[in-house]
Amino acid sequence: MKRGEEKSLHVSEAITRDLLVQEVKVWSRRIGVEERLKEIHVRPMKRKWASVSTRGRLTLNAELFAQTAEFRREVIVHELVHLKLNHGSHNSLFRALTRAYLYGLNTR
Repeated sequence: MKRGEEKSLHVSEAITRDLLVQEVKVWSRRIGVEERLKEIHVRPMKRKWASVSTRGRLTLNAELFAQTAEFRREVIVHELVHLKLNHGSHNSLFRALTRAYLYGLNTR
């Protein structure tokens, strides 16, 4: 996911690496890609908030630690839907699934 407008953050919302990784694991179960997600890396990134490979390597920008929970959720879901669909396209199916996971009624 490319970097864009950051959300304003309250200092109390900042999280640790362990909590960020845990968020990813929870979402990977919800989206049904837990078995496909092989690696989670957190590192500084200049141009993106995150990226995912078709082999299951998710890389998150370390600056996500200081972003809001809502924004982190959007980034995580965005990348995991790419993994689910096994492609990087932002077609109508991708957009519909992303919206469904983020705003759908069944978020378990």
